[in-house]
Amino acid sequence: MTANSSATAPIRVLVYSDDSDVRQQVILGLGRRVHPDLPTMEYVEVATEPVVWQQLDSGTIDLAILDGEATPAGGLGIARQVKDEIYQAPPVLVLTGRRDDLWLATWSRAEAAVPHPLDPIELAEAVTRLLRSRVPAEA
Repeated sequence: MTANSSATAPIRVLVYSDDSDVRQQVILGLGRRVHPDLPTMEYVEVATEPVVWQQLDSGTIDLAILDGEATPAGGLGIARQVKDEIYQAPPVLVLTGRRDDLWLATWSRAEAAVPHPLDPIELAEAVTRLLRSRVPAEA
C-alpha cells in the first residue's frame, strides 16, 4: 500500500468529478470491497481541482479515480500533473469520454482507463489490477 501501513486499513480512494452522478456511479459500481482478497475501500468524493490537490498532498490517498470529462479541470490533465509533481504518487485511473479516447490515458500517464458509459465490471477489474500490484492480500 502506498499511504496506509496496515493491510487491514481501508484503501482510501479519491473519486474526482464535477458531476455527482459520475462520482456515485463509481462508488456504487465498486462498492465497499472490490475484491475479497483486498481490504475495504473508503471513498473521498471531490468536485473541484483544488480539493484534489489538497487530498493528494495529504499523502493519505491510495488510488485516484479522475473523470476526464470534468470541468473546468479535466481529470486527464490532473493525472499528468500528478505524475509530474507528486513523489510516489498513488496509481491513477482516468475515466475517458468514450472508448476512442483511451489513447489520452497514455498521454496522461494514468495506469488505467475506463470509458464512459461506465461498466461496473470493467471498472472493478481495472481497480483490482491496480490495487493488487500495490496492496498486500488480506490473510
